Amino acid sequence: MNTMDQYSMVALGIMSGTSLDGLDLALCRFDVLNGRWSYEILKAETIPYPEEWQIILKELHIADALTISLTHTRYGRWIGQACNQFLTTVPVIPQIIASHGHTIFHRPGEGMTLQIGSGAAIAAETGITTVCDFRSLDVALGGQGAPLVPIGDKLLFGDFAACVNIGGFANLSFQQEGRRVAWDICPANFILNREAGRLGLKMDESGNLARKGTISDVLLDKLNNLDYYSQPGPKSLGREWVEARVLPLLTDTSWSPETILRTFTEHIAIQTGHALRETEGGTVLFTGGGVHNTFLMERISRHTSLDVKIPSNETVDFKEALIFALLGVLRINNQNNCLAEVTGALRDNCGGSVFQP
Repeated sequence: MNTMDQYSMVALGIMSGTSLDGLDLALCRFDVLNGRWSYEILKAETIPYPEEWQIILKELHIADALTISLTHTRYGRWIGQACNQFLTTVPVIPQIIASHGHTIFHRPGEGMTLQIGSGAAIAAETGITTVCDFRSLDVALGGQGAPLVPIGDKLLFGDFAACVNIGGFANLSFQQEGRRVAWDICPANFILNREAGRLGLKMDESGNLARKGTISDVLLDKLNNLDYYSQPGPKSLGREWVEARVLPLLTDTSWSPETILRTFTEHIAIQTGHALRETEGGTVLFTGGGVHNTFLMERISRHTSLDVKIPSNETVDFKEALIFALLGVLRINNQNNCLAEVTGALRDNCGGSVFQP
């Protein structure tokens, strides 16, 4: 990738993850000096999804095509309105908006990925140039369209031996022999939040329920022996794989939610520890909502000998929104923002559709 020697831009990054925690907005300033990137998060906020949008987004993958198309536009307008409200509280208006959208389908093996949230609607609502649809070009080039975060890990967090983000899925990124290596490790909050929901809770706060549960060795063995974990990268996970391969393993009615939470927490810790053995050692940066799960982080620490670094809550909660802001800045400057070495695409590419109001 060609780097810019000297540059500065303010961008608003927007992220909606599979765990449906809410819409993350991060207003960020990026500076480049002699090709080295630095950043500052000027203001960040998570806007919880109203119950209506939680239901819509959770069920949209089984809707008809017309409903999906209409929701794509409606959701984009809702994002734009959320941006307008957020921007009344910020010290500076961004030059661009970079929105990941919300993933409805992710089937890169079939040449398709879909993140809804019309960039045209966002641009129309805000009057600000908007970049969206970051994954489609990479998928068209034969890649997974994921992970996208490693370019940000490389440019902004390159001093760490590795970066792990624990959101709906856990993923890993690190430098190895001069190239970036990255893949999705395993499902994480996607399952933990689902099981907490069976008890009428939004999440397992601090992992307290899992801490009280007991491990099912039978379930743990089945999870750890899923084919995905023995496959070489590049590889990525999506809701479809979880529904087809993981959820059927959790249907045994003799297992309480606490048992599943405890077992799946151990599964995440084991798979994360296993993935980290591929790195060259050092300090690992952990971010994402899963970092607030104290018990999960305790178990991960038991399964790795590497130093675990948890940054400020702002970085923990908004790193992905920060990096999508960076991807938008790269796209506006026609710089590659997607690494073929981690997605498996034919070449590095500059993904994202640009809408100028």
